[in-house]
Amino acid sequence: MKKIDHYPKSIVKAIRYIKQDAPSDRLEEIEHMVLQAIAMRKQKEKVSQ
Repeated sequence: MKKIDHYPKSIVKAIRYIKQDAPSDRLEEIEHMVLQAIAMRKQKEKVSQ
């Protein structure tokens, strides 16, 4: 997991949870939330440019 060591601890923990502990029936929900957050951030950056 050395590739993600330079990210904040919260991101590392979230990735570890998804890989190891997240129930398979909740993966789609988690994926949707993460993709939505990324899309919102990208949209916010486009507006500020």
